[in-house]
Amino acid sequence: MQTPQLPTNEHERLAAISQYKLLDSLPESDYDNITKLVSSICDVPISLITILDSDRNFFKSHHGFPVNQSPRDISFCGHAILEDDIFIVKDARLDERFINNPLVENHEAIFYAGVPLINPKGYALGTLCVFDHKPRELTENQIESLIILGKQVVNLFELRRKNLKLEATKKDLVNRNVELKNFASHVSHDLKSPLANIISLTGLLKEDNTDNLTAESVEYLGFIEDSATILKNYIDGILIYYKSDELVVAKKETVVLPVLFEELKQLLFSKNDELKYEDRGIIENINKPALTQILINLLDNGLKYNDSDNRVVHIYHEEELFHHKFSITDNGIGIAKNKQDVIFELFKTVSREGKPSTGIGLSTVKSLVQKLGGTIEVKSELGKGSTFTFTIEK
Repeated sequence: MQTPQLPTNEHERLAAISQYKLLDSLPESDYDNITKLVSSICDVPISLITILDSDRNFFKSHHGFPVNQSPRDISFCGHAILEDDIFIVKDARLDERFINNPLVENHEAIFYAGVPLINPKGYALGTLCVFDHKPRELTENQIESLIILGKQVVNLFELRRKNLKLEATKKDLVNRNVELKNFASHVSHDLKSPLANIISLTGLLKEDNTDNLTAESVEYLGFIEDSATILKNYIDGILIYYKSDELVVAKKETVVLPVLFEELKQLLFSKNDELKYEDRGIIENINKPALTQILINLLDNGLKYNDSDNRVVHIYHEEELFHHKFSITDNGIGIAKNKQDVIFELFKTVSREGKPSTGIGLSTVKSLVQKLGGTIEVKSELGKGSTFTFTIEK
């Protein structure tokens, strides 16, 4: 018996194998289906998909053979991975490389044919092979089928490697997102308190020194107050944006629309503002926190960008076959047509008659709508208000 030689690139080959995480992995139907098919095509009792480790031959799939590994130094596959195409042993009892080999003597491994599983970088990871308990030969069609299915096994290996890489990237992104959320929460907490103090103290300073401040000083204090308010809203917007995923996974529930709309009216509207809606509508199995956040943003925009003496916002709801459809219409200042394509982009701010904007609110709305399986669009005309229409998948 001859122990198979090691490939000249053995160290690199073993490093390549580790990338696939195949060693000691559980059986999988995709591989078992191939060995079963190979056994049928070649009319043999045993077929294997093997991975050559440093000291063993691990069987990713073993059709007709009771164990899932064997020592590498007695393996037929150790010889096969040194070939470029296919390695065939017609009768191992007559081949000096396998005389007295335990596989021949104890398992009647008489006939062997194996194709090396060579990855795109040229490393032979293992084999797709067949055994028989008697001497024989393969037909040209059987040899071609074995080679073709060997390439398919390599394709499965590559798909596995790419999926592992994708999962690792996904895990890294999740971890980074958690870190970013924690960072945003920590920073916002540290910033919001002094900002609230600035806003409060600026207001007190103006009230307590009405007669002592020049018009210019009052204007400057107004600038400070406005800037602090914008920054506070900016921080709040970032927190809401990065918590949008948490809103989407909230438990679904039944929502009575008039009740929800009235709650939003109490929250956002002053006594001089109007919120109009139909006093009907019940939606079952819907994500109420996400829907509420979407409506808060759109209703607040309808009031914020509105210089009418009587600010009026309408909410319309209708059921489609697969979606709930909502429309929010206001009598505000409107949006220029050439700006309507960018208002949903994160941090994109559009000047609307000097009204401050963080460029986060509508991006959050779009993100939530898309995660709920819907779409959103806007129709608007300067001086004539805007209508935001969005859908949510049933």
